[in-house]
Amino acid sequence: MIPDLRHVDTWIFDLDDTLYPPEAEVMALVSERMTAFVARETGLEPDQARALQKGYLAEHGTTLAGLMANHGIDPRTFLDEVHDVSLDKLHPDPELTAGLERLPGRRLVFTNGDAPHAERILAKLEIAHLFEDVFHLESANWTPKPNPSTYRQMIDAHRVKPETAVFFEDSPRNLKPAAELGMTTVLIGTRKIDEPAPWVDLRAERLPPFLLTALIRDAA
Repeated sequence: MIPDLRHVDTWIFDLDDTLYPPEAEVMALVSERMTAFVARETGLEPDQARALQKGYLAEHGTTLAGLMANHGIDPRTFLDEVHDVSLDKLHPDPELTAGLERLPGRRLVFTNGDAPHAERILAKLEIAHLFEDVFHLESANWTPKPNPSTYRQMIDAHRVKPETAVFFEDSPRNLKPAAELGMTTVLIGTRKIDEPAPWVDLRAERLPPFLLTALIRDAA
């Protein structure tokens, strides 16, 4: 069934593992650096540090939020270190570019990453010019998705009308607050494509084909 998004005038995208596939290995490398950071700061063995890292992710929305709450970690120090990874496997995708270019209205990035990371990724993908703005962790005063207050801040900052907005994410739980606010929600990727989540409206294994085939306003 072709998705009908003719009501949408604001297109909101998560960044990592949504605008590009996990096969680029960016987040795998970031996760490795997070584990090393947690191990160094806490004195834990790598396996224990990884367990703590994942526990903070589940409890706080990001590993960083847990480190800030429980260890007083400076967010800038953490983010500068963990985002310093190779982007050698990340490449521009003509299908993605074409899919984004055909969308009517505004395009925004809504990420739990910071501004430098978002700028670096969008530049490597050669799509930065296709987005009006990036709402990142600093924009939300370091409070990550899925905290509902972060979504409200994003909506207020960009005057988003939820009923005419769609949000693309690879994390089902990060789509729930968007759905509760009235946005259309699209789960991207294969890792959780079959996970029960009644607040997810649409699902797609890959973003570019979805964008290229969706029914949109003013489309020929």
